[in-house]
Amino acid sequence: MRFYNREKELQSLKDIQAASHNSSKMTVIVGRRRIGKTRLIAESLSGVPYLYFFVARKDEKLLCEEFTTQIKETLGINIYGEISRFKDIFAFLMDYAERQPLSLVIDEFQEFNRINPSVYSDMQNTWDRKKEHTQMNLVLSGSVFSLMKKIFENSREPLFGRANERLHVKPFSVNTLKKILDENQPNYTSEDLLAFYIFTGGVPKYIESFIDRKKLSYADMLGEIFKENSIFLEEGKNVLIEEFGKEYTTYFSILSLIAGSKTSRSEIESILQKDIGGYLGKLENEYQIIRKVQPMFAKPGGKSIKYEIEDKFLNFWFRFIYKNKGAVEIGNFEYLKAIVQRDFPTFSGHFLEKYFIEKLALSGEWSEIGSYWESGFQNQIDIVALNHLTKKALLVEVKLNEKKYSEALLISKSVNLANQLKGYTLEFRNFSLKDM
Repeated sequence: MRFYNREKELQSLKDIQAASHNSSKMTVIVGRRRIGKTRLIAESLSGVPYLYFFVARKDEKLLCEEFTTQIKETLGINIYGEISRFKDIFAFLMDYAERQPLSLVIDEFQEFNRINPSVYSDMQNTWDRKKEHTQMNLVLSGSVFSLMKKIFENSREPLFGRANERLHVKPFSVNTLKKILDENQPNYTSEDLLAFYIFTGGVPKYIESFIDRKKLSYADMLGEIFKENSIFLEEGKNVLIEEFGKEYTTYFSILSLIAGSKTSRSEIESILQKDIGGYLGKLENEYQIIRKVQPMFAKPGGKSIKYEIEDKFLNFWFRFIYKNKGAVEIGNFEYLKAIVQRDFPTFSGHFLEKYFIEKLALSGEWSEIGSYWESGFQNQIDIVALNHLTKKALLVEVKLNEKKYSEALLISKSVNLANQLKGYTLEFRNFSLKDM
């Protein structure tokens, strides 16, 4: 698959690589697994010799043997004697960068936390002493968000405050997804686009999997997900178990309930019969997997809070794969496809709303976008977009089928909201599949 989007991130990496010729620079890149961090880094260093170290979960001495071989092959220099500690490799490379510029990429950097946590303080010591008179472009990439956050954002950690640049690589936008389908499946339908949006979540690895196998219709993508040895079946576990550790079953239960439309804390606690405040806090702030959703104009911390899973693929995974893990284990893929086909119209409606919210945000026309509902989730309005400068408000009802839209009903649900928007010009719209 060709390289798409990432223009801003690419330019940032190229700029800092150029700046490293004056003094060493450290860049931290985070993003969930499969999001394309390594590809982005490689593109930014195209035409520039660089060292790439992947921190596999193995003994430090074995890692150093691999890294020493890569240094010899990439830089064409010999290292005499055996090096068994990463701090010595890093010091050697910083010395090398005194003589000429060097780009060093360390992927899955958080794994040193398991292998030898003292690596971080050793690196800090060397970095602080040598960064001003060396020319190293140091790129540190990681996919375990909680650990990367701890390493670089916790003031008690040795590498706190050392990064010159931090990049959070996110999924592709809806505009990019449309572009990809335009190029690879020109005759796609709106249903195909919505399924592509949900099944991939904008994650490049999943997109590439569908493109490589030419599975880009709704039915074909569904068949690709539910088959023997599909990469998608264990993906939720692969992405999240390391984040959650031994308490992953509780976290998975919470996420499964949220994906199944149990979106309030009280609903989840009544089912699990336990206090989940701490878990929700970590899922939102530490792991950044869920987010709070409140109606527009609601007071912060009010009773109207709902939760939603940010990652669209993980939402699908918890709703249909994890929930039906028994059928997954026995390989009953026809049953699984039938479940999705039965429930997808209802499930996908929420994601059609998210699609249009993202699309409106990309337009640059609005200063605030959200949803609206009143006590007891009454008078729900799917999308409210405001331009505080022009005093314009867009109120949107999202329907898969535009024939089910009633402007009179939308207006009647907006009476109280309209009172809070006095002085604004109100526009009432319906968005449906045909508007994608």
